Amino acid sequence: MSVLTLVSCPSCQTPNRVPTQKLSNRPVCGRCRELLFQGKAADLSMAQFDKFIKVSDTPVVVDFWASWCGPCKMMAPVFEQTAKQLEPHLRFVKVNTEVEQALAARFSIRSIPTLIVIKNGKEVARQAGAMDASSLQNWLKPFC
Repeated sequence: MSVLTLVSCPSCQTPNRVPTQKLSNRPVCGRCRELLFQGKAADLSMAQFDKFIKVSDTPVVVDFWASWCGPCKMMAPVFEQTAKQLEPHLRFVKVNTEVEQALAARFSIRSIPTLIVIKNGKEVARQAGAMDASSLQNWLKPFC
């Protein structure tokens, strides 16, 4: 009997049950047929965000950012590279604080970039400020 992992689709936010041993086999969404792990961060609205994190068995790393923020621009390629390397062990999401101000307020975002790890719908870690790739991967290691 295989253990199933609940995975939200980054494209349509539909929950999918995937055998844990097949998470690395490029599974696709049963509804929209898009890849469940795309090797990049999903850019989500508030409604999509809530659906995405609610059903995820995998910890979700959220990057709160803004287009005018220099450190956010420096951090963006590092975040994408880390997403490519650590999926499917972690899920990666970006939230534009200019567009999703209510979501930023809900998480009390005071500086950007701010990274938050959410597990089982609850915040378990937070880090403000840009990081290089090795620092980010070391910070995320306990959640993999």
